[in-house]
Amino acid sequence: MMYDVNKLRADFPILQREVYGRPLVYLDNAATTQKPLCVLDAMREEYLNVNANVHRGVHYLSQQATDLHEAAREKVRQFINARKTEEIVFTRGTTEAINLVASSFCGSQMTAGDEVLVSDMEHHSNIVPWQLQAQSRGIVVRHLPITDDGCLVDSDTIATFLTEKTKLVSITHVSNVLGTVNDVRQIVEMAHARGIPVLVDAAQSAPHIPLDVQQLGCDFLAFSGHKMYGPTGIGVLYGKEEWLEKLPPYQGGGEMIDKVSWEKTTFERLPFKFEAGTPDYVATHGLATAIDYIQSIGLDAIEAHEQELTRYCMEQLRTIDGMRIFGEAEHKDAVVSFLVGDIHHLDMGTLLDRLGIAVRTGHHCAQPLMARLGISGTVRASFALYNTKEEVDALVAGIHRVSQMF
Repeated sequence: MMYDVNKLRADFPILQREVYGRPLVYLDNAATTQKPLCVLDAMREEYLNVNANVHRGVHYLSQQATDLHEAAREKVRQFINARKTEEIVFTRGTTEAINLVASSFCGSQMTAGDEVLVSDMEHHSNIVPWQLQAQSRGIVVRHLPITDDGCLVDSDTIATFLTEKTKLVSITHVSNVLGTVNDVRQIVEMAHARGIPVLVDAAQSAPHIPLDVQQLGCDFLAFSGHKMYGPTGIGVLYGKEEWLEKLPPYQGGGEMIDKVSWEKTTFERLPFKFEAGTPDYVATHGLATAIDYIQSIGLDAIEAHEQELTRYCMEQLRTIDGMRIFGEAEHKDAVVSFLVGDIHHLDMGTLLDRLGIAVRTGHHCAQPLMARLGISGTVRASFALYNTKEEVDALVAGIHRVSQMF
């Protein structure tokens, strides 16, 4: 079936609006995607007709809301091909999912001097949680270097970082700045050969690349709903059952308990042990609807469309005098970061905004990466299933216009 981007755009009314009297060109999808009507309608329908707290309620609405909530868990399980729904933990997003693992894993599986291995291209959400554990528990955070073209170092070099002190590898699947798609399966295989578990930050890959946690072999994987056409405030932590059984709860309160007495508290079975408090059960239904929407189009088709846009964008940007593109990996997806001459990224982004073009500027929550690149920030254009070549042309024309002002 032909990819009809104009038909898809009709599902996102916000794309029809104007900014400063100009058609909106939304190229900030790595920060958050727009939401299709089907997601908004599903959530509105639940609030209007099915709203009741989930689990334990014996009345009809609670049972119906629980069914929708747990159906969403099954939908996520299928989406990433996990073995069991018990391996799917709902969180507020990728950040909370990584914090959960950092707290529970470091607290139960690591002692002072043990090491967590990350990389130079990580988002702050995959750096700061480990640093907090380093401050409180004395663990060590090490980071894999990257090459000048924005790729991880070769496997021989990676192997030198995997030592008897390494207790966990936590690595991004796709860089939110460089667009680099890392070979996480190879990293998992290398780590597992040494008995080291691996967490994958899939925040930037879940909307763009088919995920199969059994094929990847990772022990944990995290992603966010709002970056894949779903609502904000909902995310997923996948964890292998054997690991989730070992780890202690991250938070305490309602929902996650079995029995509570003044002498002792016992905890619920998986995955509820990690889901303290009332979940955002309407958002989980919204996330499930977003997954249905993605699958109705096909992730393979979405990936092909976005990679074509990425290649076209990079080709057109290279025609601009003074253009510097950061991230030249052969396997790259949906993100293009750049600077032009001596124009500050904030100035470029602000002036593009006046032309109706929404891009992201700054360090993109990746300051260690910026330090590695020797810059303070970039302009970032990032693509989604609804973006077009005409929007890339508008971006390029906008950059030309801004460049002439300096």
